[in-house]
Amino acid sequence: MQEQYETVAREGVHETEVNRSRFICALAPVATEAEAQDFIARVRKEHPAASHHCTAYVIGADGAIQKGDDDGEPGGTAGLPMLQMLLRREVRNVVAVVTRYFGGTKLGAGGLIRAYGGAVGAALDAVGTVTRQRFRLLTVTVDHQRAGKVENDLRATGRSVRGVRYGAEVDIDVALPEPELPAFRAWLADVTAGSARVELGGETYGSG
Repeated sequence: MQEQYETVAREGVHETEVNRSRFICALAPVATEAEAQDFIARVRKEHPAASHHCTAYVIGADGAIQKGDDDGEPGGTAGLPMLQMLLRREVRNVVAVVTRYFGGTKLGAGGLIRAYGGAVGAALDAVGTVTRQRFRLLTVTVDHQRAGKVENDLRATGRSVRGVRYGAEVDIDVALPEPELPAFRAWLADVTAGSARVELGGETYGSG
């Protein structure tokens, strides 16, 4: 599994113009194909009079799902160059929609390929990207006497505390990079005199 991947920092829109045709590229971070399709549908509603809504998305930290759609443009001139730009920039879990308003001048196959791919590249530059790190989720169980210090120390050392639950004991949900697990276990044993328990959970991606 990928230790990290790049994705777009946020939803964003960037417009370019080629021979009076407007190319409006909307980008969004997505985790599933369903989310990508929902975003595509939303953009279509926002521009009902546009000539084309060409799309591309890459889903999965390893890029397992890759799709592009020309939406009526000549085959291979829109969706594919958009997808290739996403892959060239090595972004994942991202959807791109390029909405075109035809300006009256035909661009030809080469011109379309450059325009659609270029629109995505310019939008990526404008919106920006972030790195998502793979984290292991785990639960630290500790007695009430030590819980406050453990939680404070976790936060002070920059570790990601996802939640705290109080019962007979205190459960603290933590996320940290997998390679840090051995050092974390040693640190925890030291600060709790070996009394804390660690239960490993699933995995997630995040910025920390």
